[in-house]
Amino acid sequence: MNPSANLILIGPMGAGKTTLGRKLAGALRLHFIDLDHEIERQSGAPVALIFDLEGEPGFRDRESRLLDQHTQTQGVVLATGGGAVLRASNRALLKQRGFVVYLRTSVETQWNRLRRDRSRPLLRTPDPIARLQELAQERNEIYAATADFSFDALDIAGGLSAKLLLRDLEVVWNRVCLPC
Repeated sequence: MNPSANLILIGPMGAGKTTLGRKLAGALRLHFIDLDHEIERQSGAPVALIFDLEGEPGFRDRESRLLDQHTQTQGVVLATGGGAVLRASNRALLKQRGFVVYLRTSVETQWNRLRRDRSRPLLRTPDPIARLQELAQERNEIYAATADFSFDALDIAGGLSAKLLLRDLEVVWNRVCLPC
């Protein structure tokens, strides 16, 4: 077990990192941070515009800086972006500074959740389902290797998923409590 005061959620877009993260943070009385939202807040621009202006490398640089900053905080639930695990330095930070949970989900579930979302730059393609499949091929092994624990983020109500994940975390997470 990886003892930590932080819970970090990784996985593909549409896995439910933000939704589950908020619910988990409330139940655990921890501060919730959504890394993509923090990037937007600090830059004053949406992720899609950052991708347009700086490309994916520029976005990833911003993501790495904020990941380093926010993982130094203790007592947080951090929802990462789907590509946060792509850099080895980011994976090292995640593993050192938190208990990492990989939210597994199917491409079908991702598509059901994302098909109306126009804010995802990586899905601006003629065949977004094929793109989701490519990303799964590229990233799923990285997510699994980075995680301390994997959880099937089922296509069910977020509240039920959060309860199931909380139940599992009681067994697998050696939570370091600051003041609990």
